[in-house]
Amino acid sequence: MRIAYIINSVEGGGAALPVPAITDVFRAAGAEVAIFALTRRDGRAIPAMEAAGLDIHVRPGGEKDHLAAYRWLDAEMARWQPTCLWTSLTRATLLGQIVGQRRKLPVVSWQHAAFLKPANRALLRWRQRHSAIWVADSEAVRQMTHERLGVPEERLMLWPIFRADPAAPRARPWVAGEPLRIGSLGRLHPVKGYDVLADAVALLRERGIDIRVTIGGDGAEREALAGRLDLAGYIERPRDFLAGLHLYIQPSRSEGLCVAAHEAMQAGLPVIASAVGELRHSILPRQTGWLVPPGDAGALAEALAEAARAPERLAGMGAAARARLFERFGPERFEAAGRAILERLPGDPPRQGNADRVA
Repeated sequence: MRIAYIINSVEGGGAALPVPAITDVFRAAGAEVAIFALTRRDGRAIPAMEAAGLDIHVRPGGEKDHLAAYRWLDAEMARWQPTCLWTSLTRATLLGQIVGQRRKLPVVSWQHAAFLKPANRALLRWRQRHSAIWVADSEAVRQMTHERLGVPEERLMLWPIFRADPAAPRARPWVAGEPLRIGSLGRLHPVKGYDVLADAVALLRERGIDIRVTIGGDGAEREALAGRLDLAGYIERPRDFLAGLHLYIQPSRSEGLCVAAHEAMQAGLPVIASAVGELRHSILPRQTGWLVPPGDAGALAEALAEAARAPERLAGMGAAARARLFERFGPERFEAAGRAILERLPGDPPRQGNADRVA
């Protein structure tokens, strides 16, 4: 089995972040894997892929030259001779489907995003039959993929893209007298809701509650958010950043699984999050964190105020969050889910036996 893993870009974070863990499962099952990126963007995902020993091919083009991207991908597939194409996100999926049709190769397609632009949603729905298997990265995305793309249940499988790591560093409990450290990781993009968070912090300051929140990430909204939140820029070592916090916040308007919030739970942090995507299922209100309506600065402010009033409770809530994370996203479940999908592909089966489907 030779799997060509086709992604939009090798940008840090997002869909490129879990690629090493995903491809570990492929290679453990005896498959050869190579990564094919349609454009580079910031290239920050490359070091982790190289450290995992992956063969990476990056096209020296942009994001709108679709015909040139198709020709490059088709030529690369002719050269590399895969037995399966595995695609991630809309552009890679649509071009991968066309190349798969041309070369008579099965296509497996991820769905990560909770939000799709109307044009992308229409294109994916129109062409959904050209992927032999669709893989949802969370139960929330699985439901949406079935409803909005019309993918039948028999071609839709679940593989949560978060693999919990017992070796990840853990956050230190808050100690009386020290400042409460609150943070978030994510692109500075409207979908992440950091403008709502800035409004919530402003509401609290009007009430005399001085809350400071540090955002690790970069993006187009940096100028608009500057001065309203503490912006740390792109974080090279996100696990260390999380281990330095007492509380994590994810104010997104839309999410699929949301890797960053689950990494925070892995670090033993309670999470305040919008009730969107998989976060609705991962967070138990007032046990492992707080859930608030997306876009509601007032509700977000109330959750922050409640956390700030009793910071001594946060470590216990974080421990419960970590335990829940490992129960839902432990390494064994992650690997079993991936192998179940490989078992469905045509060609030689994986060498290490069968895996039960995880749903």
